[in-house]
Amino acid sequence: MNERHEFFNRQIKLWGEETQDSLQDKKIAIIGSGGLGCCLAIALGASGIGEFAFVDFDEVSIHNIHRQIAFKIEDDKKPKAEILKELIEKRCSYTKVTAYVESFDEFSKRDLDFDLIIDASDNLPTRASINEYCMKKNQAWIYGSVEEFHGQVCFFEKASYEEIFHINDRKPNGIACPIVMHIASLQANLALRYLANLSVKKDILYYLSFNEDGVLDTKKFSLPIT
Repeated sequence: MNERHEFFNRQIKLWGEETQDSLQDKKIAIIGSGGLGCCLAIALGASGIGEFAFVDFDEVSIHNIHRQIAFKIEDDKKPKAEILKELIEKRCSYTKVTAYVESFDEFSKRDLDFDLIIDASDNLPTRASINEYCMKKNQAWIYGSVEEFHGQVCFFEKASYEEIFHINDRKPNGIACPIVMHIASLQANLALRYLANLSVKKDILYYLSFNEDGVLDTKKFSLPIT
């Protein structure tokens, strides 16, 4: 067994060498390098995805580090995408990352090709831009959002984000770190299944929330196809 196969031994037991090797040829763009983006990058980089684009115009801020698990206090004021790139390439030996310190609108003008785009932004206008871009390119993408103790995830293929959500510039309320990791984990699992050519339900909105008694509830909604 070669060194790379030894590294991914437990996943190879799950789906075989051929599928694991195929992940090395996959290319993903993660839009946003904050809470969701950090978790997604770590999970998918460690899974053997060959190439990433991290897109984020913002800098690390101390008040966000509690839920942005890739960053340390000494990273304050440094570009998120570049710090996340450095961490992932050190931690995940078989992954290459390009950091784009720019907005998604700027990034979209590059017109690059990806196997999958994953939303890890924190605002509706950016998600609307991702949706428009992906619909024009017939590009699959995975949406995720978190707020307080609840979150939403959807693998968009034919449905339109803008047909479902009212687009405004509202900022989210407080966010707990574990729900960020939980939603990113669901996004990453959907992404990995898709990239490994396993079955994935598309255009289903998952809504996960904890009630006042701390019980986790998951609802599923089939989205209208445009």
